[in-house]
Amino acid sequence: MQVEVLNISGKKTSKTIELNKDVFGIEPNDHAIYLDVKHFLANQRQGTHKSKERAEVNRTTKKLKRQKGTGGARAGSMKSPLFIGGGTVFGPRPKDWSFRLNKKVKRLARASALSYKAKEKNITVLEDFNFEQPKTKNYIDLLKNLSLSDKKTLLVVDGNNKNIYLSARNLPKAKVVNAADLNTYDILNAGILVLAESSVKKIENLLS
Repeated sequence: MQVEVLNISGKKTSKTIELNKDVFGIEPNDHAIYLDVKHFLANQRQGTHKSKERAEVNRTTKKLKRQKGTGGARAGSMKSPLFIGGGTVFGPRPKDWSFRLNKKVKRLARASALSYKAKEKNITVLEDFNFEQPKTKNYIDLLKNLSLSDKKTLLVVDGNNKNIYLSARNLPKAKVVNAADLNTYDILNAGILVLAESSVKKIENLLS
């Protein structure tokens, strides 16, 4: 699949790039995508939710009233969940939600997500660039030049381009990631995938 390379002004350059069919042109596997997205989201969960149970609340254990003759139900400790401030019954406890996923399945999922983007023609290849200093206005101008101001974009760069990352950090619909950190969730979550020219080979080497 041939894609034209654009510069940061949004104009076509004389270069084109061939996207590897083994990465950008496979038959997508929806189940692999489901598993990888589930794996990613599960790993984001802290699992630190916790409520105090009967043995953990600080309440008196003195018997409140006599056992019989009051006309009401018998009651002992104020730690009972029936009373305000008592312990929670079967409350949440800390839990590790993460699980292991085969590396081949993760590679297949990423290639499937990239193939969907390629089929929908939602991939833009951009000439390698950098900003002299981190400035949000520079990134906004870049998106305007590419006619992507109102789109949810994911820019994939090769290496840690700190100035580009900091320039896009405050924009709610823009995200910048290193090619080595690219994941299925981010690919699918973005409307348009913008690939820096040098990142294409890095992605193909990782997934082919």
